[in-house]
Amino acid sequence: MNNSFMKQAIDLAIENVRREGGPFGALVVRDGIVIATGANQVTRTSDPTAHAEVVAIREACRVLGDFQLTGCDLYTSCEPCPMCLGAIFWARPARVFFAATQREAAAAGFDDSFIYRQIEVPHGERTIPMIHVADQQASRPFVEWAGRPDKVEY
Repeated sequence: MNNSFMKQAIDLAIENVRREGGPFGALVVRDGIVIATGANQVTRTSDPTAHAEVVAIREACRVLGDFQLTGCDLYTSCEPCPMCLGAIFWARPARVFFAATQREAAAAGFDDSFIYRQIEVPHGERTIPMIHVADQQASRPFVEWAGRPDKVEY
């Protein structure tokens, strides 16, 4: 863990607040070099997925020309939310370092504990109901995918 990288992530979050953005910053580091940064852009871009970690992951993948962050570390000013956690696991960095905890974020009004609880609730009983539509063609995209000899696995 490199304290200067964590300081940069926290400084990004502070700068973003001063530009009327959310209080989150992140950076992706590979071989001791910052290859991408991200700050929360949810309200600025009207994009609920534009969290600092997702913004940094998108930019790092663009820079590297790859959809995985093999050998990279992610430094983030706050413990990742469930959405960012999913993106992190799909991007597969080596490690994630975070400063503030989800409890500290919740105290500031960024409480995502309800999302963790919703995962365990049956689909139709969730706050936003998820309705399974049985369709005999539902598995067809997977059959097509499995049959492609040139597919890139991820």
